[in-house]
Amino acid sequence: MDSDWEQPSPGAAALIVAAVAQIADPPQGWMDEFNLAALQGVRLDEIVDDAALTDALRETNEGNLAQWAQHNLVEPGVRVPVRVVEDGADMVREMVRRGLDAGMLDAFRTAQSVAWRRWMEVCFDLTDDVQLLREVLDVTSRSISAFVDDTVAALADQIDVARAQLAGDTHAERRAAVALVLEGAPIAQSRAEAQLHYRLAGPQTAVVLTAITAAMSRLEELCEEVMSANRLTSRLNVLAGADRLWVWFPTQSLDMTAVLDDVDGVRIAIGRPGVGREGFRRSHFQALSADQTLTRLGSTRTVVRYDDLALIGVTSDDRAVVDGFISETLGELATADPELRECLRVWFAERCNSTTTAARLYTHRNTIVRRVARASDLLPIPLSHNAIGVAAALELSHWLP
Repeated sequence: MDSDWEQPSPGAAALIVAAVAQIADPPQGWMDEFNLAALQGVRLDEIVDDAALTDALRETNEGNLAQWAQHNLVEPGVRVPVRVVEDGADMVREMVRRGLDAGMLDAFRTAQSVAWRRWMEVCFDLTDDVQLLREVLDVTSRSISAFVDDTVAALADQIDVARAQLAGDTHAERRAAVALVLEGAPIAQSRAEAQLHYRLAGPQTAVVLTAITAAMSRLEELCEEVMSANRLTSRLNVLAGADRLWVWFPTQSLDMTAVLDDVDGVRIAIGRPGVGREGFRRSHFQALSADQTLTRLGSTRTVVRYDDLALIGVTSDDRAVVDGFISETLGELATADPELRECLRVWFAERCNSTTTAARLYTHRNTIVRRVARASDLLPIPLSHNAIGVAAALELSHWLP
C-alpha cells in the first residue's frame, strides 16, 4: 500500500464494504453489459468472431473486477495491485499476432465507465448521507482509476514486448500470421496478406522442404530454381524449424522436373494445388501429411506428392483423414448419384470388365459403359492416373456410414 494513500473514515470504509458485498455476485445482466462495453473498445470489432479471444477478454475483464472487489472487502479504498495471470499475457500475444496495438486497451476504459455507473447506483441505494456518499465516491474513484491505470500500463508493457519480439524476427512474424490462417482464425484477409507480404487469393501449391544432410541454404536455392523453372515471381517462405522450410507457390501446376536430379540431402513433399485461403491451408496440410508418411515409412525417396502417398496415409485411425481422402480422391463423384459410385466400384471388383459388371448389377452392358464414363468425368484426376486411389476410396465409401 502507498504510504501517502489517503485512508477512508470508518463510516466510509463500512459503506464501501457493504457496497462491495452487493456487487460480489452481480446480476448476469450487469456482467453482460460490462463485457459488451469492453468488446466495443477501439478496433476490438476485429476479434468479435473469435470465440477464444472474446472469452479470454471477458475472463480478464471479470477477473479484474473480482480483484478490485476482493481487495476492497479487506482494505476498503485501497490501491489494488495489478492482477497478474499467464492467461492475460497469452491474450495480449494473440492480439498482437493479429496486428492490434495499445489502442485495444481502450476496452478497459469503456468497461470502467459501465462499472462506475453501477457502483454509484449501489452506493446511492445504501445511504442518504451526502457527506458520507461524497467521501465514498471520492475514495473509490481514486482506487478504481488507479487500478485501471496500473492495469493498462502493465498490459501496454506486455504489448511492447510482444511487438518487439515479432518485429525483431521476420520469420516469427510470418509464422504468427501463417498460424492464424492455418488455424482458420477470423483474421481479415487484407491484414494477413499485409503481414505475410503474400497474396492468399488465387492458386496455391504448398511444399514442405526438409534438410536431411544438406545445409539450410540449399533449401532456399531449390526454391529459387523451382520459381525459375515455373516462371514464378513470388513465393512465401516460413522457417518452421532448424531444418525445415514451409513454402507456398502461387500456381496450380508446379513442375519439379528442374530439381529432381539435384536434391541430395533434401526431402520435398508437395500438396495438391488449391485456390484461395482454403486451398492455402489444405495444400499445406497435405504436404505435411505426405512428409510425415514418408518419414514414417523410412523411405529414402526425396520428392513426393500428396497423391503418391494418400492411399498409405489413409490407413490412419483418424476418421477425418479417411473422409478427407474420399472427398479429395472422388471429387464430385463423392456426392453424385450412388448408382455411379456403386457401378464404378463393382467395375473395379470385376477387373474393369463391363460385361461381368452388367451381369452382377443386373443391367445392360451399355448402361455400365455410360455410367463408368460419367463417373470418370466427375473425378478430379483422370481415372487412368489414379485408378488405385479411386478404387480404394470407393471401397472405403461403400463400407463407411
